[in-house]
Amino acid sequence: MNDRILIVDDERDICEILEFNLSHEGYDVTCAYSAEEAMEKLTDHSLILLDVMMEGMSGYKMAETLRRNKNQIPIIFLTARNTENDMLTGFSVGADDYISKPFFIKEVLARVKAVLKRSQLATAAVAPSNNLQFDGLSIVVDTKEVKVDGQPAGLTKTELELLIFLASNPYKIYSREALINNLWKDTPFITVRTVDVHINRLRKKLGIYSSFIASRQGYGYLFNPTSS
Repeated sequence: MNDRILIVDDERDICEILEFNLSHEGYDVTCAYSAEEAMEKLTDHSLILLDVMMEGMSGYKMAETLRRNKNQIPIIFLTARNTENDMLTGFSVGADDYISKPFFIKEVLARVKAVLKRSQLATAAVAPSNNLQFDGLSIVVDTKEVKVDGQPAGLTKTELELLIFLASNPYKIYSREALINNLWKDTPFITVRTVDVHINRLRKKLGIYSSFIASRQGYGYLFNPTSS
């Protein structure tokens, strides 16, 4: 079965260009011209290409709504807003990648392929054990579930990968560059600031166990379940 991609952009010519090229690569493509229309069309899609600035609901708001509703479908933002703050905002609401307009279609195709691959192999390089338990923090790799004192943590795929990677190797310090090489090696243009954004989001969702994700200034991050 081919991967299904939902394109959300109020510029119809951009939708047509993306639909033509993605279909040519073998993807099943659906277009929506607003976030509201996209929310109605979204079913079992594999990935969303999402514009940020649209009439009505913005792309940021749509992504935030999906994540709040525990929908972890991969999202790639397509936007003319390309400052570092815009990029970090995109990642902070749960994006998996961020592409600035105008873009080269080959770049879009490469990033779509990379994000889909990372999504499909979300647990490929994870734990030697399928069930990790640290006090009230429970991680079940097979079912991709993380619970904090019995309540679902609501992690994105990227946050899940990051947590499992660190928790599978407790007390080992990883530099930001090492985390990028292990978790984002197929995704171009990921920066060390991106790592920090995901770490901060992960800590917030872990609640009272946020201190388990420890940092060592000048070295990087580690999972320290004795830190509380």
